Order: sequence, then C-alpha cells, then structure tokens
Amino acid sequence: MASIEDIKKLREMTGAGLGDCKKALAEANDNMEEAIEIIRKRGQAVAAKRSDREAAEGCVLCKVENGFGAIVALKCETDFVAKNADFVKLAQDILDAAVANHCKTLDEVNALKLGDRTVAEAITDRSGITGEKMELDGYSFIEHDNISCYNHQNKNFLCTMVALNKPVDEKYGHAVAMQIAAMNPVSIDETDVPEEIRKREYQIAADKAREEGKPENMIERIADGRMKKFYKEQCLLQQEFIQDSNLTVAAYLKQADKDCTVVAFSRFTLHAE
Repeated sequence: MASIEDIKKLREMTGAGLGDCKKALAEANDNMEEAIEIIRKRGQAVAAKRSDREAAEGCVLCKVENGFGAIVALKCETDFVAKNADFVKLAQDILDAAVANHCKTLDEVNALKLGDRTVAEAITDRSGITGEKMELDGYSFIEHDNISCYNHQNKNFLCTMVALNKPVDEKYGHAVAMQIAAMNPVSIDETDVPEEIRKREYQIAADKAREEGKPENMIERIADGRMKKFYKEQCLLQQEFIQDSNLTVAAYLKQADKDCTVVAFSRFTLHAE
C-alpha cells in the first residue's frame, strides 16, 4: 500500500488529485514511474473520448516582456474547471514559456517544453485529471517596444494588447487597451479594414438603401455615407473614446504626443459578442 508521502509526491509530479494518485499507485504496485504513465494514459483516453465536445470556457491571459507581448487562451468545458488554480497555473506557465521563447504560431507554443512534457502533452495530462476536453485554442503576439496589455476585470476571459509607435505615459496604452476590450474594433483605421469586410459592409449598405426604396442613382452616395459611419464605429482610431465622448481615440493619443498613434492591436474573448 502506497505511503501518504508517495501519494503526495505523485500529486506534485502530475497535478492529479490525491484519490487518483492513490488509485494509480495501487494499480502500479507502488511503482512511481508506472503510476505516472497510468495517469498520463488516462489523460489521453479522456482527450480522445471527449474530442467532439465543445470547449467553451477557459482561461485567457496576456503578458508583455522585453518587447514581446502575447495572449493565450486555454479552453475547457466548464467554468468550474476554468477557475481551478491548477488550470489557471497551466495557462500561465504556457504563456510564460511562449513569451520567453517569442513564439509566433500555435504550433510553436504546443511544441514548447514544460518540464519533461510538451505543452500539448501537458494539456492532455490535465484533461485526464479533470475529465474534460481541453485545447489551446487562441494565441496571438505583438513584437514592439511600446506594448500595453489588459485583462478585463482580471477575470481571465477577455484580454487585449496594443502597441503605440512611441513611448508615452503607460496610462495612454492602458486606456486604449481598455477601448479595444469594450468596442472590439475591426482595424486600426479606415485604410486597415480588410478588403473582404469592406466589400461586405458596402454591399449591406447598398442593399439596405434599395430595400428602403431609394433611387438607383443615389445608392452609391448613400452607401458611401453609411460606410463612413461604419468606419467611425469600427476603426479604432476613429472610434469615440469611451472615457471622453468629445474625443476620438486618435485625438486622445495626441494628448500624449502629437505624433502618437496605434501600430498594432490584438483581442481575444471566450464569449460571443
């Protein structure tokens, strides 16, 4: 029969619950290496069994260090698991490793080592411990000297990052990162709107004008006017600043420096808008 010290040691090594550790050691006749393998195989079995389940909850975290910022989203099935300290720690460990290694893709993150396990293997192991599907579903990064990140209400479900073109007081980057969280812009400015979105929105505007019975010779002008409204609402620099409705975001940044502007941003949320 396994000692309480061995059970605690196995828990420290795997993160599994005390009951699962005790059971694994019993199955392995107190062989620690075999017990670890039993727990890991359980993770693989759970991951395979629940592969078709939806992982709609999770933990979203962001971090900036030495000119590199990243957002990572580790997903699970329930809010109960999402708030578990070990699950949040795994997400933080993944983020720390991704930032330290300046990872550019999700594949690079999954291949990173956490101890003797890859990130992908560590996620599968955790899946076996919780009995839920888990996946690393979101990853984005920005490389720049002036990055601010924001974890909305510190609740780990919505994170943003923004890079400014020059160093200014941190409050400006923080305020714009909050703006991105609240207003979910599609681009930095009008010229930055993806072409497919531009075409789609213009067609919607034109079709709506026709449905309203507007003369055909006025459709283009009406659609152009509605596109200006779209840019004002959806382009970050043109948006009304949430902390002062008399300013646009661009005008707010000019308070910090007349040439200050946004060069990149990123946003990830677990919840549908």
